[in-house]
Amino acid sequence: MLYVLLLAIAVCVFVFIDRPIIAMWFKDGDITKSKGNIPHGFLHDCKEIGHKQPFSGSIKVYKNRFTTKLVFSKSVPAKVKQRIRNVFPHQAKLKARK
Repeated sequence: MLYVLLLAIAVCVFVFIDRPIIAMWFKDGDITKSKGNIPHGFLHDCKEIGHKQPFSGSIKVYKNRFTTKLVFSKSVPAKVKQRIRNVFPHQAKLKARK
């Protein structure tokens, strides 16, 4: 009985918790850490935006069957958010984790 309950909890965690396919952390405009398969052009554009307008915070990209969503930390300024949204490759093939 206990094993069934633990298995059910594990399945729920894997199914219902979203994990980002791309994550980038910035400190004073420089990328300090990144995870996932980041398209080369998007990475280059984010570095350029960070050098022109230094900021600190994180950017995560979530993908489900229907849409791709950018999520920013609260410390990222609105102008920087918009610039990153403008360079994000919506049509690019972003590989989801399996």
